[in-house]
Order: sequence, then structure tokens, then C-alpha cells
Amino acid sequence: MQRALDLAMQSVQDGGQACTLGPLIHNPRVVARLEKHGVRAVGSLDEAHESETVVIRSHGVTPEVKRSVQQRGLPMVDATCPHVARAQKAAANLARKGMQVIVVGEAGHPEVEGLFACACEASSNPTRVTIVATPDDLPEQLHPPVGVVVQTTQTRAALDAVLDALRDLGVNPEVKDTICFATRQRQEAAAALADQVDAFVVIGGRNSSNTTRLADICRARCARTHHVEDAQELDPAWFEGCQTIGVTAGASTPEDQIAAVEEALKRL
Repeated sequence: MQRALDLAMQSVQDGGQACTLGPLIHNPRVVARLEKHGVRAVGSLDEAHESETVVIRSHGVTPEVKRSVQQRGLPMVDATCPHVARAQKAAANLARKGMQVIVVGEAGHPEVEGLFACACEASSNPTRVTIVATPDDLPEQLHPPVGVVVQTTQTRAALDAVLDALRDLGVNPEVKDTICFATRQRQEAAAALADQVDAFVVIGGRNSSNTTRLADICRARCARTHHVEDAQELDPAWFEGCQTIGVTAGASTPEDQIAAVEEALKRL
């Protein structure tokens, strides 16, 4: 996240203007702060001004979008998360090997759409590239060899469920485990902590998949789990009778937001 923010701010440091194709990261507070500094979010490339630098957001974009930016002659800064870029490369490599590619992730999520597009572009048969969120989404017709790539913020359980279903069908897929290590660590640490506390606070944008997933993981272990975007949302009633409160945050949550929530909890 910090890398993407730094690149976006560098693009306007000399008084220039920039736009991101969609929010740079899934955190409304950060997006609003960027706009004050001259980095606005747009819905499509058609909304970009000729004088603006186009910043590719951390979730990445499709290869077609990058080509369109270049064809229009617009300056471009690629802030794609390195883990996402690695996943895109893995998806394309599986497709080039002639495999039926399965992308494990949330359909409609920008990162997943990028992975899907990279695999389709590299495949000789794009109709065999599929996005699945659960085993129920697996295509009826499987054509081995099958390759699997996964959204970087997915849980290990979600990936394992799809892999187990494939193996039950007699398919031994080639798996590119592209779950971000830091995301996995955060999920595992949050799950362990949720078993030990009376209440839990998860900090981050409600439009952030990895933050929402963290909240779900914690809520499964601690019923008094609350997802907030900032300290102002905290309700003292949530913590009545609590001795210990756990705190975690999504990958797109800045340190100052985390610190503000921690300070507010200490004052309760």
C-alpha cells in the first residue's frame, strides 16, 4: 500500500495532476486525502485529462488498459502491487502452457479481473479461463492439464477448498500459490488473537476485500467483532464488560488511522 501511495504522490510533487483508474487502494479516507493533493480517482480512461499522469492502482489493470494509456500518449505510473504483478505473470504463464486456467477469487474485483484478462490474452482458448470463488463455481467440463492461480488476498481455506474439489474430480492441477505472504500472516495472527480476546476491532475500508475477509475470520472466532473505518465509529457500548480487545487492520489501512483507533480504545 505504502509503495502505491508514494508513487501517486511523486506523480504530483511538482504541481502536476494525476488520476487513478478506480481508487488507488480500497480505503475511502486515503482516496479523499489523495484528491486534496491532486490525485483524483476516475471510472474510466475516457475521464482522464491530457495533462494528467495516469496512475495504475495497486490492484492492477488488464493488459488492454495499459495499452490504451500508451496509445493515447498519456504519462503512466504503474503502482501495481508487486504481489499482484507476480500473480498476473503466473496466470499468463499457465495459459501459455496450454492449460485450462482457474482463477480463485471474487468475480468483479479489479485484481481478479486483471488476472483473468492476463490469462485470457495468453491462452489459445480463452473460453477455458474461469473465475471461481467456491468449488460450486467450477466449470462442468474440465480439460486437463489444469492450472490454478489465486487472488493475492484470498484465504488459504478458500484455495484449499477448490483444490480439494478438483482432486476429488480426478484432476491434479498445477498450482501457483499467489496468496500474499503478508496477507496470510495477518489472517493467521488475527485468527489466533480472536480466540483470546473479549472483543475485536478490524480497521479498514468497507470496500476493501482483504479487510472484510479479516473481519469475517475474526467474527467466526469472536462474536463481538466490529469493522470500522476510523475511530469516530467506535461505540463504547460494544465493549461493556470486556477486559481485552484485539485490534487488526487491512493492508490498505494507513498507520495514522490504526493509531487513532488504538488511542480511542485506550480512553474508553
